[in-house]
Amino acid sequence: MGTCQYCGRNGKTISGVIGFCAPCIRDHFEEIRPQIKSLHDRTRKAFQLPQDPPRNTGGLTCPLCMHGCQIPEGGTGFCGLRRVEDRHLRGGRPHEGNLSYYYDPLPTNCVASFVCPAGTGSGFPRYAVSKGPEYGYKNLAVFYHACSFNCLYCQNYHYKEQTALPSRLPAKKLAAAVDDTTTCICYFGGDPTPQILHALKASKIALSRKPGKILRICWETNGCVQEPYLSMMAELSLRSAGCIKFDLKGWNENIHYALCGVTNKKTLENFRKLSKIIPERPHPPFLIASTLLVPGYVDEEEVAPIARYIAGLNPEIPYSLLAFYPHFYLNDLPTTSRAHALRCKEIAERQGLHNVHIGNLHLLGEDYP
Repeated sequence: MGTCQYCGRNGKTISGVIGFCAPCIRDHFEEIRPQIKSLHDRTRKAFQLPQDPPRNTGGLTCPLCMHGCQIPEGGTGFCGLRRVEDRHLRGGRPHEGNLSYYYDPLPTNCVASFVCPAGTGSGFPRYAVSKGPEYGYKNLAVFYHACSFNCLYCQNYHYKEQTALPSRLPAKKLAAAVDDTTTCICYFGGDPTPQILHALKASKIALSRKPGKILRICWETNGCVQEPYLSMMAELSLRSAGCIKFDLKGWNENIHYALCGVTNKKTLENFRKLSKIIPERPHPPFLIASTLLVPGYVDEEEVAPIARYIAGLNPEIPYSLLAFYPHFYLNDLPTTSRAHALRCKEIAERQGLHNVHIGNLHLLGEDYP
């Protein structure tokens, strides 16, 4: 049970860690911004990560994500990985992969599994090896140990402990992990953005080694990457029959900042940009959206405008609503209730979306008291 420090309201879906309810975050953000900022600062300091994107006028500018960090000599970017040594940007280059990888038997619990070739056989025989789920094949799951967001509910936060460790896996060695039964590569994390140079290089090498064979390049991302890298990601996914999965974490910018420590403007802008190239390959789906249903914070009031935005771009874009599990700093909230998920699915469909899915069904709990 948490209590809002602004209005005094209390309830099971108010996080005592955040300290404020969603309505107060939406409507009174300027008054409570200092406390929200202080919370994110503390969570970053705990992992020796910069509290803000550096803005050193004499530093080198990192071009990879929306932060555009100006990093001084000996300093690091907001992601904690990109750094300046001897007047050169290091970290995340093609020969410096800070990551872990594993083989995930298909079909997986991937966000896109309800529409992708690996989970459904969509696009067989051109894009899939079977008419249904690709049993007997596997995905190369690549987990990058860095991120450009600061999500308080991160399900994989342990990567933060490894972000600053020396990089160790060249792109060509990662590409060599693709074998005859690997039909897709999925980059996630963390997020691929701070190491997009490494991921692009590994993808190109892997594809060149499997000419004429199925190898889909997929991305699961917060969507804040800059051009030309966004277009490079899209090109690889389009021609390989892979997909780009955007995590649309919230619609209201204040809610998004409270949960993730950053703005959502670049994410929405990039999502719109990619939606324009869907006609180049309508099937299997190229662009997919997902939203984590955080109790008390990401509810119908967030899902409705997100779904309306997606539908306005293309109503065929698949949208997955994911059940929340209490974790990391937001460990004082309940799991998403079944009623919460069903209400959000219904409202998303009412906005005009044709393919709305509820993921992580096993996590759904009872309704909130």
